[in-house]
Amino acid sequence: MYDAIASNKRKTYLLIFLFFIFIVFLGYILGSLYSNPVFGLSIAFIISFVYILFSLFAGDSVILTLNSAKPADRQHYPHLVNTVEGLAIAAGIPTPKIYVIDDTAINAFATGRDPKHAAVTVTTGTLQRLKRDELEGVLAHELSHIKNYDIRYMLVVVMMVGITLVLSDFLLRSLWMRGGGRDDSKGNAILIVIGLALAILAPIAVRLIQLAVSRQREYLADASGAMLTRYPQGLANALKKIRDDKEPLIEAADRSTAHLYIENPLAKTRKKLSSVWSTHPDVNLRIQRLEKM
Repeated sequence: MYDAIASNKRKTYLLIFLFFIFIVFLGYILGSLYSNPVFGLSIAFIISFVYILFSLFAGDSVILTLNSAKPADRQHYPHLVNTVEGLAIAAGIPTPKIYVIDDTAINAFATGRDPKHAAVTVTTGTLQRLKRDELEGVLAHELSHIKNYDIRYMLVVVMMVGITLVLSDFLLRSLWMRGGGRDDSKGNAILIVIGLALAILAPIAVRLIQLAVSRQREYLADASGAMLTRYPQGLANALKKIRDDKEPLIEAADRSTAHLYIENPLAKTRKKLSSVWSTHPDVNLRIQRLEKM
């Protein structure tokens, strides 16, 4: 378990490094289209730098706002606050900020850049419809995301998707504007082909990485959460209720943040997606793994 957590941290740095190389290459191609690679690299650097700073220091606030999450205080949600505090002590992390989404669906997510700057959010349906041990299982799962630094990794991946989309759109627009240009040299044609391929395929590739990373980390959070509560069946029972929920759609959920939830909040589209494009591993497999622990 601890090796997996350390591996998560190493992969975060590796992913950032590889992504930096990719951004440099994308910027070079963009600049070469204007016969000025320095211009392209400068544009890529400025966009990336601003986006990274914004994501790291304000990304969690944006995510909470997008999902209509409101702060939960001890006066109105005493059991929720007490449970999160107890689990945080057991996990050896600072108590995260606690938020609630007013929705009947059963779901939860965690966000932030590290355990000292993290938040956990649950729906009112989670509080109303889960038993005590089931709620503890769900919250332990989310706090495990925080302890395992999954929240930072997923913030980095979301950041990657955003930067790639912006640069790819910039590149496509540049190619379109140069469509009628006079420079028909072989070298320029090759650059246009490479740029077009990157602009189209890069967002897809980054999105697939995001989904694959999200699925693997859900399994780890399930296991880590079970270690915290010492009762895997609690989370398993909660997942069963989520699976069998007749109205699991969260109205405030957004496609860009769906991977953060304990289970896909856009349930109406979930059954239409193949496992490759799914934000989460199959819930039945997760339940089976928990029940075998």
